[in-house]
Amino acid sequence: MMTKKEKGSYIISELEKLYPTTPVPLDHKDPYTLLIAVLLSAQCTDVRVNKITPALFQLADNPFDMSKQDIDEIRLIIRPCGLSPRKSKAIHELSAILVDKYNGVVPKELDLLEELPGVGHKTASVVVSQAFGIPAFPVDTHIHRLITRWGISSGKNVVQTEKDAKRIFPKSLWNKLHLQIIFYGREYSPARSPKFEVDFITRQIGTKAALKELK
Repeated sequence: MMTKKEKGSYIISELEKLYPTTPVPLDHKDPYTLLIAVLLSAQCTDVRVNKITPALFQLADNPFDMSKQDIDEIRLIIRPCGLSPRKSKAIHELSAILVDKYNGVVPKELDLLEELPGVGHKTASVVVSQAFGIPAFPVDTHIHRLITRWGISSGKNVVQTEKDAKRIFPKSLWNKLHLQIIFYGREYSPARSPKFEVDFITRQIGTKAALKELK
């Protein structure tokens, strides 16, 4: 039986073979547009977000212009993403805060990002890692599921999953690895009906409970 460290080395090796490059799935051009795209991705697929953001960023692609927009107009554009009343309010409010408090510049600090409306720890972690290259390990549903299936974490909650992942994986790899795990989850290990012949990493290192799930 592999130790967690051995599992970690195996995961890193296999994912690097599959995904040597890791483009950010959300279309953006700068930290602000990435922040908005990640906020929109809550309970919405990246594919759908990428269909919606061109129209939104045509309306306004910076906090100065976005803060001047009507909230209802923002809401109508982002409606297909779900939670549009809450998200449109957050987009409008955080844009105004960025203008008033940060001269329109998205802060690099995790704690300052988390103070913005609609920006939780996961969203802030994605922004600091992908916009600024600061090591972070954002845990989404794919990562939480797989880190649990692979026996790296107990999976009690995303906070514990993040701590356990950071303990096992080298800090220098966090930003790339979290995307690699997301890509693997989507392609090889979906939440529903994971396939034994497809999900080879779980087949190799998965917990007993995870192996029972494989069809």
